[in-house]
Amino acid sequence: MSEKRRLEALTAYLKERHERVMALEAGAARALEKGDTQDYISAMRAKAELLSRLNEDAKPLLEPFPGEARFRLALSLDGFASGANTALRLNSVFYMSALLYPDDHKQGEMDNLLAFIGRLEREGENFS
Repeated sequence: MSEKRRLEALTAYLKERHERVMALEAGAARALEKGDTQDYISAMRAKAELLSRLNEDAKPLLEPFPGEARFRLALSLDGFASGANTALRLNSVFYMSALLYPDDHKQGEMDNLLAFIGRLEREGENFS
């Protein structure tokens, strides 16, 4: 499989996962607006669960990558999943809501997963 096809498959998967996470966040925001704390918590938990599987679900897509690139990609995806697993283990809704966002994040700015996808698209397998 060519580098281009490997990257396209991986970025398509990551974009789809990102879209699902953003849909959950939008649903959580609507729940908060209605004062429905239980739906908010459920959406945040679903977000964290989706992110917690990011690395495992991507494994088949990483297989075609050469060793060093596969390692760097797996390490990056493990970072996203690890944070989500910690949030779930702690049962921290605040931590779940903060997943993907740097401490200094402002509304409208890019989240960490979208930034990762962009870097992957720009730099290809040589991303650092």
